[in-house]
Amino acid sequence: MPLRYFSSDLTPGLKVLLGFLVLFFGAFLLYPLFYVFANAFYTDGTFSLTFFGLLLQNPVQQRSLLNSLELGIAATIVTTLISLPIAHALVRYDFRGKGILSGLLLIPMVMPPFVGAIGMKQMFARFGSINLLLLEIGIIDTPIDWFGGGGFWGVVILEALHLYPIMYLNIAAGLANVDPSLEESARNMGASGFRLFRTVTFPLMLPGYFAGAIIVFIWAFTDLGTPLIFEFREVVAVQIFNMMSDLHENPMGYALVVFVMIVTLALFYLSKKFIGGRRYEMMGRGHVVSASRPATGVEMAVIYAGLLSIVGIALIPHFSVLLTSVSDRWFMTVLPSEYTTAYYGSIFDHELTARAIKNSLILSGLSTLVDIVLGILIAYLLTRRRFPGKDLLDAVTMLPLALPGLVLAFGYVAGFSGTFLDVRIWPVPLLVISYAVRRLPYMVRSAYAGFQQMSVAMEEASMNMGASPFTTLWRITMPLVIANLVAGAILAFSFAMLEVSDSLILATKEDDYPITKAIYALMGRIADGPYMASAMGMLGMVLLACSLLVTGKVLGKKMGELFKV
Repeated sequence: MPLRYFSSDLTPGLKVLLGFLVLFFGAFLLYPLFYVFANAFYTDGTFSLTFFGLLLQNPVQQRSLLNSLELGIAATIVTTLISLPIAHALVRYDFRGKGILSGLLLIPMVMPPFVGAIGMKQMFARFGSINLLLLEIGIIDTPIDWFGGGGFWGVVILEALHLYPIMYLNIAAGLANVDPSLEESARNMGASGFRLFRTVTFPLMLPGYFAGAIIVFIWAFTDLGTPLIFEFREVVAVQIFNMMSDLHENPMGYALVVFVMIVTLALFYLSKKFIGGRRYEMMGRGHVVSASRPATGVEMAVIYAGLLSIVGIALIPHFSVLLTSVSDRWFMTVLPSEYTTAYYGSIFDHELTARAIKNSLILSGLSTLVDIVLGILIAYLLTRRRFPGKDLLDAVTMLPLALPGLVLAFGYVAGFSGTFLDVRIWPVPLLVISYAVRRLPYMVRSAYAGFQQMSVAMEEASMNMGASPFTTLWRITMPLVIANLVAGAILAFSFAMLEVSDSLILATKEDDYPITKAIYALMGRIADGPYMASAMGMLGMVLLACSLLVTGKVLGKKMGELFKV
């Protein structure tokens, strides 16, 4: 007999809780999206595609759409070219130091491209460090335009260097699941080299690759911060950002946001339909020898040379930001001519940066508290209760992972304009809510993993002894899953501290600037702006690195589930 604790009856308390969640998600997730759709498709109460027609006829918007699509495609291709050899080397070969190399390859994830772009401009500018070095040693006679196309390739390279770990992890997972006996059978039938990869290996690892490719494409397609730093402004994200100031006079922004939503959700739908609808499983078998084999001396040398080269190139943004943050003078020289740590102290004394750090701590702290409460309640409902709409609640909770930050932020600005939540009056409430909604999936998945790992026997015993569901949750369940909750909270807090799109769009007043908006503002200061911005970026990178280490230590392999839609 199942206990009432796990029954499907809608008790009064459960009805109140579900009602609250419906109101929360309805007001701060579904309503902003509905508002954007309504204003994009309806003119004076009549359905119309006028705005989309004007959008496609405007030369600037046409270029922006094409540039964004090209950015997404180029970043995906470059990331694939980087990740495939890495995954092949680490999955198919065993060698000394393999674990250390695997860890080094993930380091680029700790610095958002938005921050890395600051250092990359210093290193690869027309008279930056790389060109000056090549001029000094006589390799070139005139400076090279490394980021040709007005910064296009700069954005692509930054995105690829930041996102290749995600692609690599997905490809490696797919490649590790390929049955080596199938490849051996193909070899016996004459297939080898690229033909073997194209006809057997790649189709079997396609689910993992496709999952990584979609993440990379959407990230590059909707990234706002990196194009702004590189001043590559003819992209969809920057156009939406520029239209915030005249939403009511120029409704083209609604059409652009809907276009982004359609592309994003269509890709996720296709991934579920295309990958989920096809059968990739291999025949059941007993023990199978691993596909990996010991690397020979030459192979190990090639692997080390290749992977260390990739790591070295990927760490250029980190190195350049670090150098910029400790530079007292760096102009027309390969390396800074003078060094100082003064900027690390000044960011706590300067009015803009000190206030921004304080604001980010407060905003991220409040949003994390919201995530903790909602995350525990939602995870509890999903693992310990049965009720109508359970799958829908899970899907809605994960929806923010599929939506770019600029889409939700645009919906907040437009949907709550003229209300007490108007960001032009006081942006703090919507900043907290946006951070909380965007990072709630991490908290839910982390708590969900903890509840799944814990046996319900102790909870059943508590309920049999007369304890209420709340008492059981507070005194029995919570202490046993506290490590998962701490890990999820740290991750939610750290990502909120470095949120880019929401911060750039919603923080409309300087007094309320968080760290990322302050970094963007500092880049406009000619004298010390880039140096102070780099110092703040380094602090953010250290924070995010520590949070990922702690979360990975607690959750282990389950950490990847936090990022699945």
